[in-house]
Amino acid sequence: MHGISMIQYKSAEAIEKVRRSCLIVSDALTRVAELLKPGVSGIEIDSAAEEVIRDHGAIPGFKGYNGFPSTLCVSVNEAVVHGIPSQDVFEDGDIVSVDCGSLFDGYYGDAAYTFAIGDVEKEVMQLLEVTKTSLYRAIDQAIEGQRLGDIGYAVQSFCERDYPYSVVRELVGHGIGEKLHEAPEVPNYGKRGRGIKLKEGLVIAIEPMVNLGRKHVAQAKDGWTIRTKDRKASAHYEHSVAVGKLKADILSDHSGIEEAIKNNANLKEISLKN
Repeated sequence: MHGISMIQYKSAEAIEKVRRSCLIVSDALTRVAELLKPGVSGIEIDSAAEEVIRDHGAIPGFKGYNGFPSTLCVSVNEAVVHGIPSQDVFEDGDIVSVDCGSLFDGYYGDAAYTFAIGDVEKEVMQLLEVTKTSLYRAIDQAIEGQRLGDIGYAVQSFCERDYPYSVVRELVGHGIGEKLHEAPEVPNYGKRGRGIKLKEGLVIAIEPMVNLGRKHVAQAKDGWTIRTKDRKASAHYEHSVAVGKLKADILSDHSGIEEAIKNNANLKEISLKN
């Protein structure tokens, strides 16, 4: 999905445009959180998300991108990312990663959330909580003067050293703006103090993808879906952020999603780890 060139630093005005697009994505994901339950299909949440995006006067950022057929990437259980929404219905105990993009006023927005439907196994719930926490640990590093490796290290050290999980190596976060995927690539692994120095005006999508089992992944026959090779669960959370002088500015917003989860008896809340 990546076509990457030179880093484009953004003006304050451009950052606001990315934020507006990200908030449309957040609204679409909130709608998904309202609808998700056993018996609902990927196609149903996909069409609801597309409706939200178009109602805002935006267009789906993923649909048609390199030939991708849908508004959402819907990745269930051992699917890591890039799952194509289908008629298959979600079941009690499933985890569902939903990744969404929009294009509004010339700028892209991008965010993702992994939902827990019904009675999800305890060890899988912990994976979700650790992955979500690692996202915010990574965002804490997105400040001027830090390096790109500090972001990856924050995810990897927490998920692989403090917990027995595996960070996916082949898939990474990315710059975002007038293109969905811009420079730089933002890995979820790395060494502190390595990589480019972060500067104000850099806008990146940070998106930990973390496996319950081993790190190895493979592409499914559909040419899109990436699955864990050992078929164990995988979690994925994403925010688009602007690097700041003292702290990162999170341009997408999970709070509406989390409120909808609270109000949906079919979903389990994903808390953060200490």
